[in-house]
Amino acid sequence: MPDVIGRVRATATATITAILLAALIVPSITQAVDPPNIDHFMAALGSVESNGRYDAVNATSGAFGKYQIMPASWAAWSLRYLGNANAEPTPANQEDVARHKITALYNWLGNWPAVAHWWLTGDGDPDPNHWSAFARQYVNRVMAAMGAPGIPTKPSTPSAPRPSASAAAITVFDESNDAVQFSGGWGAAEFAGYLGGQVRYAVAARTSVWFDFTGDSIAWIGPKGPTRGQARLYLDDVLVRTVDVYAPSFRPRAVLFSTSFDRVGSHRIRIEVLGTPGRPTIALDEFDVGDSVPITSDGAPAG
Repeated sequence: MPDVIGRVRATATATITAILLAALIVPSITQAVDPPNIDHFMAALGSVESNGRYDAVNATSGAFGKYQIMPASWAAWSLRYLGNANAEPTPANQEDVARHKITALYNWLGNWPAVAHWWLTGDGDPDPNHWSAFARQYVNRVMAAMGAPGIPTKPSTPSAPRPSASAAAITVFDESNDAVQFSGGWGAAEFAGYLGGQVRYAVAARTSVWFDFTGDSIAWIGPKGPTRGQARLYLDDVLVRTVDVYAPSFRPRAVLFSTSFDRVGSHRIRIEVLGTPGRPTIALDEFDVGDSVPITSDGAPAG
């Protein structure tokens, strides 16, 4: 004799299970809603990064496409969002991957300037007062292209008026540039948050890196963190300060030192590693040279 009661019980259980599963699924759908104005932000970001070109390639860093995504980042993001680490960077795939990543960043950081700053630096610090002058100019360019207010100018000590200029006046020299010279044992470390996905680093005392440049400002960009130590900073062979790049948590890109000069001229910056006990690492991601854009001198905090 068929077990009618058993079938009724099974049917009721299946129905209840389906209702519970439906209740669990609905919130995940509502959470996938695009952030406000994401289309305007993506258009602005693509315009600033590549003039909207899906075929753009940065010969120095290897970043490509409309949003200038690093190859290592593309592999990781396309695996996460497309299910294929080797997905072709077609225009449709670039838009899909960028939209997913930008949505995740907005949900984490909560505002478009912070998302733009992360896109440039890989740094999730939401406080514009901690950003470099170059990063602040970049963010304001994206905000202007978006038709949104930019971030306010960082307060500084009074000084003589200086001409303003666009962010294009900053020239970036990364650690692989032939003009950057190393002495002693410097290794290479890879991380998607670094410019070009790589930095040069040293741990031994008295190893050094120097760079001759012509401009009116210079900034040293690199990582901070609990394993990072101290270095002597020389300008034109004069000791300017001892920079401590320790931080309680890792930040892949930060302004470790910056300064400006009264006029455009030729200078040399030299960084000498001190081999700080317990946290000896010093790294270089890039030097930013300005020919008319002032950069506030705000070296890393000591201790």
